[in-house]
Amino acid sequence: MAMNDAEREEAVERLIGANADKRQALRPSASWPGITIEDAYAISSEVARRREASGAKLIGHKIGLTSMAMQRASKIDEPDYGYLFDDMLIEDGAKVRHSDYCVPRVELELTFILGEALAGPGVGLIEVLRATEYVVPSIEIIDARVDEPRTICDTIADNGAAAGIVLGGRAVRPFDIDLARVGGVLYRNADIEETGLAAGVLGNPAMGIAWLANKLAPFGTVLEPGHMMLSGSFVRPVWAEPNDTIRADFGELGSVSVHFV
Repeated sequence: MAMNDAEREEAVERLIGANADKRQALRPSASWPGITIEDAYAISSEVARRREASGAKLIGHKIGLTSMAMQRASKIDEPDYGYLFDDMLIEDGAKVRHSDYCVPRVELELTFILGEALAGPGVGLIEVLRATEYVVPSIEIIDARVDEPRTICDTIADNGAAAGIVLGGRAVRPFDIDLARVGGVLYRNADIEETGLAAGVLGNPAMGIAWLANKLAPFGTVLEPGHMMLSGSFVRPVWAEPNDTIRADFGELGSVSVHFV
C-alpha cells in the first residue's frame, strides 16, 4: 500500500534531520513496507525543493544503478536519479571532514557538463554528445542517511545517497575520445581498491544522461545548459575512513583526489 501525504511528510522530515545531524535515520521501508518507487521520488523531490527554498542552488543530477550488476543486486531494471546542489561541490585535492557524513563511500565516474538543453522523449547517444560541452573525470562521495538493510526505495528517497562531487583531471570534448573506453583506477591511500571501464555504464556513460532526459520528459523537466550530470560509477563503492586519501586515476584524462580528515 502506497504512502499517504502525512507519511511522506514524516519521511521528508526524517531525511532532513539525518542530513543535518550526520546520523543515520530509520529507513522509510522499515516504517512503511508498502513504499513505492513513486513515493520514494516524491520524497526526494520534496527534500530537494526544501533545500532550494533554504538557499541551495540546483546544479544538476546524478544517475545511479547504471550497471547491470548493480541493477541485478538491487532487483530493479532501470537506473535511478538524484539532485546535485552547489554545496556538494568539492575542490580537487581538498580536505573534507569525515564527520560531515554519516557513512561516506566514494565512486569513480565521468561527469557531463551540458552546453545545450536536453529534453526528452527521444534522446539518444548522439543527442547527448551534441548537447555536452565537455566531460570531466570525477569522484562522487555517497552517503547513506538511512540505515540497513536498504531497499531501492530507501536509496531513491535518500536522493540516491548523493553527498559530494569532486571534479578534476582533464576535461575533454565528448567527440574527441571514445567515452566507453575510458578506464579508471580507484586508490585508497597506496592501495588499488577498484578498476573499471566506462563501458560498464549502460555500454556508454552518455546513455545514462539519455535515460534521465527521457525519464523526466513526462514531468516537463529539461536538463539545463551548464548543469552537470554524474553518469554513474563503473566500479563498486569504496569505504572512506578518517585520514584516507582517495585518488581516481583516469589515465590520459588525469586524476582527481580528495582527503578525509
